[in-house]
Amino acid sequence: MNLVPAALRDRIRLTLSGSSNEPPEWSVRLDEGDDGGFFAPGSATWGVHGGMSTIVAGIRALLIQALHPGAMAGVHDHSRYKEDPLGRLAGTIRWIFTVSYGDTRTAIGTSNWVLKMHERVVGSYVDARGVSRPYAANDPELLRWVHLAFTDSFLATAKLYGKPIPGGPDAYVREWAKAGELMGVRNPPRSEAELSAQLRQYLDAGELVYNDRVAEAVSFIRRPPLGRSLMPGYALLFAGAVASIPEPYRGMLRLRVPSLGPIRMPVAAVTRLTLRVIAGTLEKDPPSELAARRRLARLGIDAPAITRR
Repeated sequence: MNLVPAALRDRIRLTLSGSSNEPPEWSVRLDEGDDGGFFAPGSATWGVHGGMSTIVAGIRALLIQALHPGAMAGVHDHSRYKEDPLGRLAGTIRWIFTVSYGDTRTAIGTSNWVLKMHERVVGSYVDARGVSRPYAANDPELLRWVHLAFTDSFLATAKLYGKPIPGGPDAYVREWAKAGELMGVRNPPRSEAELSAQLRQYLDAGELVYNDRVAEAVSFIRRPPLGRSLMPGYALLFAGAVASIPEPYRGMLRLRVPSLGPIRMPVAAVTRLTLRVIAGTLEKDPPSELAARRRLARLGIDAPAITRR
């Protein structure tokens, strides 16, 4: 029996998929195409991206990405995240799942479309040393930072709040390096150790900073305009995201792991419970994965059965 009120279920579905009743058209059309795509059933990518921990990962990735002043400048100057946060979320979700579940032509085409949109994201920013520098969203080093923050966040939250990753953490980092390459990242990390080392390089080089723009972004991410009915649950997910960020990044963001409730329940346990409740409001199987499986069946490619994540 689903204990979540119908109105709240519809609101959650609308927030996460853009529709309260039907999956997005683009996800259904992932059954088109003439090959199996870059990632297969049973892969680490399908295992991580098919899990509910991705909701927490998205929050964490935005927080980490904000620490690079060049990346933050692009968001501040060009993104409509304050006016249309769900629209930006929907666009990111579309890219992630198209690359994860689509055929190779669609995955490449969607990535190229994002890069084309990035061409107009240019300007200047003040770096951590107070020097004014130009930026471009398609700059390889900014693309690298975004890829690293994304990969680290999806990996960390999957390890904390998801099921075991097929092939282990190294398999996920190695596989998702392909997505980085599609977005113009040169030599992306291919192991968990390489991922941590490349992230640390930005920190050790003094390229990360906390400033007014970061404070503004963190405040918005902490309390986005989701509506009163969703905010209690979102606050728990935000706490789960913060708990998954290691020092010194969490300290730079001026965040600390909160105590949840008068009995100080463990954040990880509360986050897992919240994700299970959300899972009960969504379709049993991810629409993008179902569409990909229809394509694989049409092409005669064997695929193991879906297991609930």
